Amino acid sequence: MEKRPYGNTKELLSIIGFGGIVIAKMPQEEANNLVSMAIDRGINYFDVAPTYMDAEERLGIALKGKRDSVFLACKTEKRTKKEAWEALENSLRLLHTDHFDLYQLHAMSTDEDFEIAMGPNGAMETFISAREKGLIRYIGFSAHSAEVALRLLDAFHFDSILFPINWVNYFNSNFGPQVVEKAIEKGTARLAIKAMAKTLIPEGYPRRYDKCWYLPVEEPDLASLALRFTLSQPITSAIPPGEPKFFKMALDIAENFKPITPEELEYLKEKAKGVEPIFKLRSIA
Repeated sequence: MEKRPYGNTKELLSIIGFGGIVIAKMPQEEANNLVSMAIDRGINYFDVAPTYMDAEERLGIALKGKRDSVFLACKTEKRTKKEAWEALENSLRLLHTDHFDLYQLHAMSTDEDFEIAMGPNGAMETFISAREKGLIRYIGFSAHSAEVALRLLDAFHFDSILFPINWVNYFNSNFGPQVVEKAIEKGTARLAIKAMAKTLIPEGYPRRYDKCWYLPVEEPDLASLALRFTLSQPITSAIPPGEPKFFKMALDIAENFKPITPEELEYLKEKAKGVEPIFKLRSIA
């Protein structure tokens, strides 16, 4: 498994990350086996959050004896200083660790999220204090809004951003390139989500995958192109959809990764025509 630098640090992360939601609601032994398999295949970047059902508890047990060999990222959806402290302490407890390598503001989506988290007695005060105490090493955020992501990148020197880098979003709504460009300008590492997403679930259409609120790319050849598109951008790593099926598919694709070619890019653009992107810029929403 190829590894790339995490920003300007000496950390090297696997180009595929392990999204903790994959093992949520999974029998513990099965979760242990999936985590062990991932590590054996070269995965060293693990990401989890309190909102992923019981994923923290499952991952904490599965990583016993393995914690020092992985880069462990966690998040909080809490926006105030007090709530963020409580969330951090609880996540550390559930994951049986004394620190996180990366701690992130989770799903920053609105101007209100920004104002509270970055304001007086906001979550960012917890992050800074926790870093000073050695409870976290790096500070990052995830966002589903390009506009809020750009505000955050201008407001604080984040070590990384976790953001949708997706073929349909790029081609059909220009959602993502400006955030990547700003992050590069600020020296902020780029971590990707939603690489293998295709479109929104149509109204009345059955939800086939409990851990995907969107329609993932199911065709193996197209899924390979979609993931290779994302991995061909200036990013460190991509986290696949939250279903084991797609995680294993991503491992196979990444182990034989080759940058996407101009011809393949044109093919992807054709496949994206008429497809509704899962995220848009506010101006065209």
